[in-house]
Amino acid sequence: MYRFDEYDLIIDARCEREFAEDHIPGAINLPVVNNEEYAEVGTLHRTDKMKAYLIGVAYSLKNISRYLDTVIASRPRRDRILVYCFRGGKRSRLWFDALDTIGYKVDRLPGGWKGYRRWVNGQLEERPRQFTYFVLAGPTGCGKTRLLDQLARAGAQVLDLEAVAAHRGSVIGAIPGISQPTQKYFDSLLLQQLLTFSTDRPVWVEAESKKIGNVQMPPALLNTMYSNGKLIRISAPMAQRVRLWREDYAHFEQDPAAFLAQLTHLRSLVGGKEFERWQDLTESGQIPELFERLMTVHYDPSYERSIKRNYPTLSETPLIELDELAPDALCLAAKNLIHLFH
Repeated sequence: MYRFDEYDLIIDARCEREFAEDHIPGAINLPVVNNEEYAEVGTLHRTDKMKAYLIGVAYSLKNISRYLDTVIASRPRRDRILVYCFRGGKRSRLWFDALDTIGYKVDRLPGGWKGYRRWVNGQLEERPRQFTYFVLAGPTGCGKTRLLDQLARAGAQVLDLEAVAAHRGSVIGAIPGISQPTQKYFDSLLLQQLLTFSTDRPVWVEAESKKIGNVQMPPALLNTMYSNGKLIRISAPMAQRVRLWREDYAHFEQDPAAFLAQLTHLRSLVGGKEFERWQDLTESGQIPELFERLMTVHYDPSYERSIKRNYPTLSETPLIELDELAPDALCLAAKNLIHLFH
């Protein structure tokens, strides 16, 4: 078990491209060679290893020297620092030697990022099975995500998968200005959150499909939610659901053409005639009416089929009817849920 919280600073010595794909959450990227330098040294290494090492070390010393001035100099000498690279080899060794010489308490991550990645994969096979889950199920727009937020505020253990994935989980679920994490970094972020939870307490989560946007859910988590999760159905009046969509998808109401472009992905599922109806509503500016029709014609039936397939006992589960989706109402609902299901 890695204990990254024991360190005051975690340095990822790999190049920017490697860091962007995945890294230990909370680490900072101080590459000993940047993307271009890494490519140059790697290409040269195939024909002249000695010259490649010479150039690589020269780049590394230059870059580390700059980081010592701009980043490290302000760090307290009592800081405990962890450094890592791809396999725990030369790049992290260069950082280790510099920091150790200065007098910092510094460790190198055994096996580097590659070893860390194996650990993440192993943990995501085991850790999700250790919890009991309360799974909120309900059609789009009924306030499940906002209810999870209120549950967290009330002290419950909450796993907001859509927040980790930076996506609302449908073809229109991309969040403006926010990119999704890569699959590997999603795994890292998810595990980081799971490791903060106590296995003695339940975890509240929203029913999700296998994918949230571009990222895949770990099979162990999904299977445990399906087989052992305690399902709770959530419902809300259509008017409240439309209002919530108008808040969450205000960017589409402001740019109907972009919204319609996203909806083209659903045309083959609903047919040309229904899609023309959506187009008419969009072009005439009737976005609230379009939202309601999208729910009743496409999203609600699709969700019902999916949730029944994954949770066959759906009809036997408790139903929580939310008349209002305002923060105060959801706060009260969250407290009632914690009282009822503890």
